[in-house]
Amino acid sequence: MSQNPLLAPIHGISLEDYSAACAKQANGLTEETVAQALGVELPVWQEASLLWTERMKQDSTFEVVTLFGQYFGQADQHPKFSNAAPAASAEEGYTAQIKADKDFYQELEVARSIAYEYGLDGAQWIADKYGIALGDFQMAASKWNAQIHADIQADFQAYTQRQDAYRAKYQQLFTEDQGGNVADDITF
Repeated sequence: MSQNPLLAPIHGISLEDYSAACAKQANGLTEETVAQALGVELPVWQEASLLWTERMKQDSTFEVVTLFGQYFGQADQHPKFSNAAPAASAEEGYTAQIKADKDFYQELEVARSIAYEYGLDGAQWIADKYGIALGDFQMAASKWNAQIHADIQADFQAYTQRQDAYRAKYQQLFTEDQGGNVADDITF
């Protein structure tokens, strides 16, 4: 175990607790529910949350941030949040698919990026179109990133072709949704 003093719990809230809480909040859990799940009063949670953010800024080794990402991606396994869920939470449909299907995650990752290029909030577009909350999307990213990196190393050309096909698909979709490109009616 690390001897890094920045990893010491804050008000009894470990980095693992904090990371899972952030993931759950990104999926719609209220601060009050988070505090209750952690067994602390709301002001204690709020202060611990601010202090964990400050610790991440202070950590020149990036150990805290690295572990935060790891724990964020494992939030569904955190025992303190096993019974805490937002009212509209559903681990089915597209939310389950993005966590189980790497290709689906990669496609939506590209779609989100293209949405931003077209002036849309990509995360909100995914939430509206597929019902996948930002926290669930980030958990899928945590799960798949190492495997995607390995895929890139194994066959860069195949990875690039797949990404280019996704880009073309969503560029066409967003272009059509916005009534075409600005210069579509210009002929030379």
